[in-house]
Amino acid sequence: MTSGGLARAARIAAIAGLGVLAGIADAQSVAFSGMLGDKALLVIDGQPKGVAVGATVGGVKLVRIDGAIAQVEAGGKTQSLRLGGAAVVAGGGDSTSGTRIVLPAGSGGHYMGTGAINGHPMSFVVDTGATVVSMGADMAASLGLDPKNSTAGRATTANGVVNTRIVTLNSVRVGDVTLYNVEAMVMPQAMPVVLLGNSFLSHFQMRSDNSSLVLDKKN
Repeated sequence: MTSGGLARAARIAAIAGLGVLAGIADAQSVAFSGMLGDKALLVIDGQPKGVAVGATVGGVKLVRIDGAIAQVEAGGKTQSLRLGGAAVVAGGGDSTSGTRIVLPAGSGGHYMGTGAINGHPMSFVVDTGATVVSMGADMAASLGLDPKNSTAGRATTANGVVNTRIVTLNSVRVGDVTLYNVEAMVMPQAMPVVLLGNSFLSHFQMRSDNSSLVLDKKN
């Protein structure tokens, strides 16, 4: 992890307003990516869908659209999504057998997604410059990761070289794709987001356009 990676994480969090959404059973990810005529382009568990107001797709109902805000309902709960924003909502979407992930481009062109680490709902930002999935010590603690089950590492930050811990995550899910035994780095300081690095991304073929990043799982 470089100082540039940490700076990107802080900047992305400030722009996108992403946080950790935890403690939600049967969670699925939903993002409001744009408009297709009179339909909202929702990315539901990594799959883009054109959804009309009042329609339900993949267990997610589009209640209304108010300018740059889409109100969705899932699992009996209602949540508002800003254009370009993503969230974890309750209900449905528990399949983890998919092979494709579609991540919308948020503010600043950063690709963002939601899923879970070790079964805990989480928000991610793609960072192709990060060797492994990276998180802060605060996030690791919330996941119950035991420092005893880790090895020592080092990373260069804006404050110099710091000691880190290298852990193995039991599972990382993004959309409806799950990888197991994923290497990750725990930084000693808090980080505003989890960076989805190459210990996850290297398992996919990647292609991007102006609005989304498509990850196709390698055979």
